[in-house]
Amino acid sequence: METNYQPVEQAVPEGLISTPTKKEKFKKVLRTIAAQKYLHIMAILGVIWMIIFNYIPMYGLIISFKEFNIVRPISEAPWVGLDQFKEFIQDDNFMIVLKNTLGISFIKLLIGFPLPIIFALMLNELTSLKLKKAVQTITYLPHFLSWVVLGGILTTWLADIGLINDILMNLGLTSERVNYLGEPDNFWSIVIISDIWKELGWSAIIYLAAIAGVSPELYESATIDGASRLQKMWHITLPSIKPTITILFVLAVSGVLNSNFDQILVLRNSLNESASNVIDTYVYKVGLQNARYSYATAVGLLKSVIAFILLIAANRVTKKLNGTTLF
Repeated sequence: METNYQPVEQAVPEGLISTPTKKEKFKKVLRTIAAQKYLHIMAILGVIWMIIFNYIPMYGLIISFKEFNIVRPISEAPWVGLDQFKEFIQDDNFMIVLKNTLGISFIKLLIGFPLPIIFALMLNELTSLKLKKAVQTITYLPHFLSWVVLGGILTTWLADIGLINDILMNLGLTSERVNYLGEPDNFWSIVIISDIWKELGWSAIIYLAAIAGVSPELYESATIDGASRLQKMWHITLPSIKPTITILFVLAVSGVLNSNFDQILVLRNSLNESASNVIDTYVYKVGLQNARYSYATAVGLLKSVIAFILLIAANRVTKKLNGTTLF
């Protein structure tokens, strides 16, 4: 005999359900903070550090609109409006500095951005764990050396009596010695190749971490369907790490005016100055060495504003193309 049982819904009187008051909510928040006090202390220390070293110094940006002199406080410096910005744009070196900065940065972005992705994909395909660890260690190592050390090594290797000339002479690839850092035509290539060599392995770490998060079931299904390793890479791995690639691309575009000041400063000299004079070195030479702090601040502020505009533009473009955004 079948019986149809249907539960009877009973209405709960309104007075039996009470919503927490603001005082009770506040007490709950305090109890949560007390239970996580050590985590909050760590977070507060980081916030304090950021306020002291990142936000309070922003007050000094007003000297870009003043004629600041170090012998008197900022408040007493006379206002000059946009004169510092106009002077930079009208400077004879402006186009040279802009060309070198954008040229080096765009080539780095064009070549240096996809290479870590390709390297991570290739490294992920290695079946030998020992070989994979060995390759990772070798490629990560240059990242932990400062540009002061690497710059000295490269300067020695690329000199006319250096290692590179010795190798090329012994192999018969050249008949005379060349001071590679002394020729402006070689500077961009040296900067880009050395930067990729130093950061390739380290930049691939985040892509390897993203690849590690891809579900193995997707690869198993593709194997059953007869997909090759290249097809799995193209149709599974790359689409799965697309959000990571997008975010890093947006950040890379926003930093296109940064030409790696440390690297260029240790590799530049009077012979290659026409190709090595970028915005950062120009600010260091004209603004800081000559104690023109207002001028240096104005150039730095202009660069930051352009970087912010590039960040917003790149973020909107990636949102329209694939729906992934940084914010």
